[in-house]
Amino acid sequence: MSQIISFSADKSFSDGLESLVEKSGYQNRSKFLRDAALSFAEMRQHGELSQMKDDVVLEGHLIIYYQHGIEHKLMDLRHSESLEITSYNHSCLPHSHACVDILHAIGTASNFRETIEQLQNIHNVDKVTLVTAPMREDGCC
Repeated sequence: MSQIISFSADKSFSDGLESLVEKSGYQNRSKFLRDAALSFAEMRQHGELSQMKDDVVLEGHLIIYYQHGIEHKLMDLRHSESLEITSYNHSCLPHSHACVDILHAIGTASNFRETIEQLQNIHNVDKVTLVTAPMREDGCC
């Protein structure tokens, strides 16, 4: 059941809100503001990966864009003890002339930082991104 929540904002924010919503690909302000609030709250609670305490346990997806020739290094990562990799997906991106591997991983902030740094230093790795899962006290799983 939806509930209406209202808030005050200065004129410049109000004037620019529609543009932010549209540029972000949202169909309406409510969903945009809900997601923005959740994202901001998570960032404030957990901080950036570089600032997290070493032993904080995270779950999320490592997204690795690369050129062929490094598959054996990615296989080594999937079988290492550094992160718990629970699923893996590979896609070829013909329009972008790249490959992408998506790994669902669980591990400490320290292990994620180390793994990302190692990946970024491999020749032919174009981009590495970590998308962390929201941390909830309860829910569906």
